[in-house]
Amino acid sequence: MPAIEVKPGIHWIGVNDRTTDLFEGMWPITQEGVSYNSYLLVDEKKALVDLANTSHAGTLLDQISDVIDPSTLDYVVINHMEPDHTGAINLLCQVAPNVTFLCSAKAAPMLEAFYGVSPDHIQVVEEGQEVSLGEKTMQFFMIPFVHWPETMATYEQQQKVAMTGDAFGGFGALRGAIFDENYPDMTFYRAEAMRYFANIVAKYSTPVLRAIDKLSTIEISVVAPSHGLLWRQDPMEIVSLYATWSGYAATGGTPGVTLIYGSMYGNTEEMMNAVAAGISSAGVPLGIFDAARTHGSYILAHLWQHNGVMIGAPTYEAGVFPPVAQVLGLLAEKRVMRKRVARFGSYGWSGGAQRAIEGILEPLKWQWMENLEFRGAPGRDDLHQGEEFGKRFARSLLEEAGS
Repeated sequence: MPAIEVKPGIHWIGVNDRTTDLFEGMWPITQEGVSYNSYLLVDEKKALVDLANTSHAGTLLDQISDVIDPSTLDYVVINHMEPDHTGAINLLCQVAPNVTFLCSAKAAPMLEAFYGVSPDHIQVVEEGQEVSLGEKTMQFFMIPFVHWPETMATYEQQQKVAMTGDAFGGFGALRGAIFDENYPDMTFYRAEAMRYFANIVAKYSTPVLRAIDKLSTIEISVVAPSHGLLWRQDPMEIVSLYATWSGYAATGGTPGVTLIYGSMYGNTEEMMNAVAAGISSAGVPLGIFDAARTHGSYILAHLWQHNGVMIGAPTYEAGVFPPVAQVLGLLAEKRVMRKRVARFGSYGWSGGAQRAIEGILEPLKWQWMENLEFRGAPGRDDLHQGEEFGKRFARSLLEEAGS
C-alpha cells in the first residue's frame, strides 16, 4: 500500500504483515494478519511517529520515500519501545544518522539497550510537553502500562490527530484502505480489536481507563493506533469500546458462558453437549471451545466479555487434562478476575482434576458454583443431571446481573 494522507501534512506510513503466524511469538494471526502503522508529519520540520519491525524496515523506508527524502527527517517519536514498532531503527539511522529521537524518560535507556542509540540523539519529553514542527505542534501524553511502562501518545494539535501506539489497536491486516469509513461491514475489525485487547492489553485495564480519562481532555478528529484501522469517521467508537472492555475487569463482563472443554475418548464431550443444552435453554450467550483444538487467544477474547466460565475436563494422571490446564494457566497469567465458574468431567479409577483446577485458578478468586463428576461414560441419568447443571449455572449468571 502507498503512503496515504490522514489529514493535511500527516501521512499514514504503514505496512501489512500477512506472513507472520504468531504475533509476539504466541498469538495466532496466520489468517487475520496485522498492520504496523507509522505516521509521517511534514512541515518546516519532519517527524516520524513510530516505525515497523525489522523484517519490514525496507518497506517502511520505501513508504517514507513516497513523501519525503528519509535523510531529511528531524525527529522520530517513540511512543512505545516494543520491537514491532522500533525494529526498523537501525536501518533508519543508516539513512538519517542525525535524527533526534523523542521519547519518554523510561524509553530512553531502552533505546540505548535495544539499538545502541547514543544519548546525544535522544530528547526526553515530559507530560504535556509540546514540540513545534512549524504550523504543526506535537504534544505528548504519558500513558504508562498501555501496555509497557514507557508508553506515551502523540497528539498533533493543528489537525487534532491522536497517535496512540498500542492503545486502541487491533489485529487484522488492512484490506486496501486504512479508515473506518472505508469498511461498510466492521464486524471483522471490531472482533479483532476485541481479541487484540484481550490478548495484549486487558491485563492493564486500569491504566487503559486512566489513559482514556487523560485523552478525554483533548478534541480528537482521528484515533490513529499502531495496529489496525484508523478511526476517522467515528473516532470515539474505538475509545468507547476500549472503555467498555476495560470495565469488564471490575464487573466480570455481561451474562454469558465460555465453555472450555477437553475430552480424550468422548465421555466428557458427551456430557458437554448435555451441559450446553442446559445453558442454552436459559437464554444466555454461549461459546464452546475445545481446548485441544482452539488457541487460547480466541478463548480469552470470548471469556473476557462474559461473567461465566464452565470447564469440562476429565482427570488425567490424577490431575487435569493438559490442554485444559494450558488454557487455564493462560487465564491465570492474564489475571482474568471476577468470574463465576463450574466444572464437570469424567474420571476412571480416581479423581483429581477438580483439585488441580482449583489450584491453578486460586489466585484469581473466582466464585465456584458447582462441580459435577461422573465415572466412566455418562449414563442417561448423568446426562439429565448435566443438563440441569448447565441450566442452574446459566440462571445464576442472570440472577447475579439482575441483583
